[in-house]
Amino acid sequence: MKVLQRQGRKLTLVGLMIVLLVLFIVVALRSGPLAPIAVTLDTVEARAVSPGLFGIGTVEPRFTYRIGPTTAGRVKRLLVDVGDRVTAGELLGEMDPVDLDERVRSQDAIVSRSRAALDEAQARQDYAQAEAHRYEQLLVARSTSQEIVAARQDAGQRSIAAVQAAQADVARARAERNAVATQRQNLRLIAPVNGLIASRDAEPGTTVVAGQMVIEIIDPLSLWVNVRFDQGNATGLQAGLPATVTLRSRHGATVTGRVQRVEPRADAVTEETLAKIMFAIPPTPLPAIGELGDVSVTLPAQSAGPVIPNAAIHRVDGTTGVWQVVNGDLRFTPVMLGASDAAGHVQVRAGLDTGDRIVVYSARMLSARSRITVVERIPGVTP
Repeated sequence: MKVLQRQGRKLTLVGLMIVLLVLFIVVALRSGPLAPIAVTLDTVEARAVSPGLFGIGTVEPRFTYRIGPTTAGRVKRLLVDVGDRVTAGELLGEMDPVDLDERVRSQDAIVSRSRAALDEAQARQDYAQAEAHRYEQLLVARSTSQEIVAARQDAGQRSIAAVQAAQADVARARAERNAVATQRQNLRLIAPVNGLIASRDAEPGTTVVAGQMVIEIIDPLSLWVNVRFDQGNATGLQAGLPATVTLRSRHGATVTGRVQRVEPRADAVTEETLAKIMFAIPPTPLPAIGELGDVSVTLPAQSAGPVIPNAAIHRVDGTTGVWQVVNGDLRFTPVMLGASDAAGHVQVRAGLDTGDRIVVYSARMLSARSRITVVERIPGVTP
């Protein structure tokens, strides 16, 4: 009797262990590491892709005017400061003239003396010509000699030469006076255009050399973005294409624009293509010069072909490809990719055909031996 009881307990224990083992296997296959991996699938479609080109640039003025003296000197006064708006012809400041005012007055006096000498020479010319004419008439009346007439005519010719020399002296004196006056005028710093004061690089009392910048003026309506694009993705970049700029100070707000030009010289060190993006409407308020901005340019559309989401692309053992589902089996298919657009669509140049089924998202890493279950959405994974 006791033997039967012991055998019954053993059978009960074995049955319980079998039940627990079965439950463990079921749980492992459904929710454990051996469970099928949840995936979402997509079908390869044929469509045209409008590639998106992305780059980072800085805000710069297209037109900049650097105002400074043409001769060395000391800054006497400045009438504007950074941020002021000025109009063409407005006086911005002035250099110390030192002795130029006195030199202008001295040249005025020289011009006056030259004019007086010219007037005297012209009077002598008139008198000499009148005398020569009178003696010519006396010679006709036989009241004088030919020698005296010749002397009077020679005096008339010398008076003409004296007038010409006096005229040359007046012209030289005026030129020298105008040169000094121009030099004096150049000490006045004048705004050449309507614009905005961007910098003030000297203060009153500072000595500057010829050509050194004192004030910088920019045209606020000519701001553009100097942007760099990766050369490998810049095929098709050209002037006139639409662009959007996200300035750092705008907290995600975009500003529309267009590609003004593509620079003929690229950066060989960074392997980037340079382009200028002009704003469609200047932002208000104006961004700071040198502010960074994210630039997106929509390139011309590519011809239609197989397209996949970029989320489906993986690298396995250094090979770029996608996980493809064929007759319910999972396999890794290498692909050759082409252009991509801002929506995340990527052209497939080789490896897939229209209608193929591929894995877009998966709950865990996949391998060729992974078991999968297709779902509509994976919480925390799919967007």
